[in-house]
This record gives sequence, structure tokens and C-alpha cells, in this order.
Amino acid sequence: MEYTQLGRTGLKVSRLVLGTMNFGPQTDEADSHAIMDAALDAGINFFDTANVYGWGENKGRTESIIGNWFAKGGERRDKVVLATKVHGNMAGDGPAWPNHDKLSALNIRRAVDASLKRLQTDYIDVYQFHHIDRATPFEEIWQAVDALVQQGKILYVGSSNFPGYKIAQANELAARRGGTIGLVSEQCLYNLFERRAEMEVIPAAQDYGLGVIPWSPLHGGLLGGVLKKEIEGGRRSSGRAADTLADPAVRAKIQAYEDLLDKHGLEPGEVALAWLLTRPGVTGPIVGPRTAGQLESALRAAELELSEDLLAGLDEVFPGPGPSPEAFAW
Repeated sequence: MEYTQLGRTGLKVSRLVLGTMNFGPQTDEADSHAIMDAALDAGINFFDTANVYGWGENKGRTESIIGNWFAKGGERRDKVVLATKVHGNMAGDGPAWPNHDKLSALNIRRAVDASLKRLQTDYIDVYQFHHIDRATPFEEIWQAVDALVQQGKILYVGSSNFPGYKIAQANELAARRGGTIGLVSEQCLYNLFERRAEMEVIPAAQDYGLGVIPWSPLHGGLLGGVLKKEIEGGRRSSGRAADTLADPAVRAKIQAYEDLLDKHGLEPGEVALAWLLTRPGVTGPIVGPRTAGQLESALRAAELELSEDLLAGLDEVFPGPGPSPEAFAW
């Protein structure tokens, strides 16, 4: 496993990030623990979760599964760079009680303590804002963060689903305040099919020294050989992949992608991950295995080297938006 610095920090993280969103809803606790053990054995040290994972009335369940795994000992917690998130409504059903969601200083403080309890640890390595909060100024957010850093409850702060201008706002204010390093990572939707992050988000992250952590690297399974699976296994796609494939133009594009990789003798899902590892600014994509087999596939992707010919072919099938502002101006 290769390691890199997380953005401009001294923190060393694996180039694959273990996503845990399926732990609880789709993967039971025993299998989740086995996957985490296998990931650690393979050298993956960067684990990502969120307080809302588990969903519905089971929100927080995923953090609890991870906490129970840490409690097994064996230096599990010491070896892991742990990232979780705050913003979502943690009520099991219905609207949030006032101040029980988003990024007010009160909710950040409350959410950190609740996550620490579920995770059975006394600190979080990377505490991430799951979404922007238009109602809370960054002055308030950074004041809350500074207090938590001083208390030793969090070490670094990252963003998720932030536009480029919010990354700039956050870190410009952090620089003016002094005493805080500001955002060190941005977790965004980024993959071969969805490349809009290249226009503003990734350039902003690079300029401000944030590591980029792409989520949904297979775009909901669309880039994982979905058409080949339909033919060979009779398994129809579902969810976002099925909705997207209903567009004939998209289906033709995915067919061209799979044909290209078939020509090179490569697996689509592994190439989609390997491609992200070639992209400027990317720390590592989040892989969210439901099974040990899916983790093994992701590990193979980390060893895959893509030829210049193949990279050019991928750009032809999935052209990026181009640089900003040239992509939309002279």
C-alpha cells in the first residue's frame, strides 16, 4: 500500500480510503469487523464514516460498529486515521430538534461528544463538515473547532460537498484568525462519469493545500461493469445506475467504456479506481465494500498502472469539463 500526506499536513494516509457507509445497513457487524481487519492487514489506515450512517432510526449505528471494533484492541485505534462527519439531522425520524443538526457551535460540540462515545475513542483525527451551512458564519465554526482542538477531541478539520468558493472563504478566514490550520481535506463527488469537480473544487483544494477524497468512485455502480453484469449474470442494475442508464446516450457511453476496457483486458471497477489515483490533487478515493471480495478488487486497483493510450481513451469516452474559467469563457 502506498501512502501520501493528507493535503498540506504531516499526516500520512493510505491511497485508498475505507468507506464504512454500508456497515450496518447492508453488512452486519461481524462481516464489517472482518472487512476492517482485512483493510488494516492490507495497509489501509484511513477509515471514513459519518454520524448519520446507519440511516433512519439507526443513525449512528455505523460509528458504533467501528467503536466495537476498536474495543477489540490489538492497536486498532492507534493504527487508524479516523475521519467522521457532522451536519445531518440525527433524529431517528422527523425533523431535527432546534440546534441538533448543521454547523452551529452548539451542534458541533454536541455531535463531537456523541461520535466519540459511539466510536469508543477520545479523539477524531479528521472531523469533516458533511455539507455547507448557509446560516452559520465561519467565525462561529472556527471558534468551535479551535476549542475542540485545544481539548484534544479533534486534530484536523475537513469539508465535504463544498463548492470552491466556500473552501476559499473558510480558509481565508482561518488564515486571518490565526491559530488554526483551516480545512485540510475536501471529500467530493468525483469519478470518470462525474468530473465537474475539476472545474472549481479541485483547483481550490489544490491552491489551499487540501487533499481531495473522491466519494462514489464507481458512480453508484455505473462504472463497475454494469452492462457486462446484465449480460453475463442477468442482473439488472438498480438505483442511481438504473436511472442514469435509462438515457440511451448514457448507455452508449457506458458501453463504449466497457468495450475499451475489454479490449485492454481490464475490469471496469478497478480501472475507475485506478484512474482516480492518477488525478492531480487526489489523496485517495473512498471504497465502500459490502463484502471482502469487493475489498480485494479495490486493492488490485491500487496496484494497477494505466497506460497513456488507455488514459487517452478514457478521456475520449468521458471528457472533462476543461479548466476554469476557460471552460465557460474566453
